[in-house]
Amino acid sequence: MTNRELARRVELSQSACLERVRRLRERDVLRGAHAEVDPDAFGIGVQALVAVQLDRHTRAAVARFEARTLELPQVVALYHVTGRTDYFAHVVAQDMEHLRDFTLDAITRLPDVARVETLLLFRGTRKPGWPDLTEET
Repeated sequence: MTNRELARRVELSQSACLERVRRLRERDVLRGAHAEVDPDAFGIGVQALVAVQLDRHTRAAVARFEARTLELPQVVALYHVTGRTDYFAHVVAQDMEHLRDFTLDAITRLPDVARVETLLLFRGTRKPGWPDLTEET
């Protein structure tokens, strides 16, 4: 969105809007700009969440797992969660065979992995932005 459009939407002058955006970037509130990209353009035919349970939960094991997992190009996000599952890895693949091979050849071979479960994503949607929870309701 252009600064002109943003200023119009929030009912500020363009210069005031630009200054506020600059200050938000300086304070690291705004950490970047993102584009919605068509996965098909990159040969991505299937997406999945791979649930991973570790056999050890030491700081070293967790750090090792995170570092090695994030090195894999098919992993686009990694979430450390509570419960029986320790991590959800959002992964992409060309097709089901590629996903199976990646899971068996890469994920299950990572150190400290005890159990893996793959959940296919039929469709993903995301609301833009974050809600402001600092304001009282």
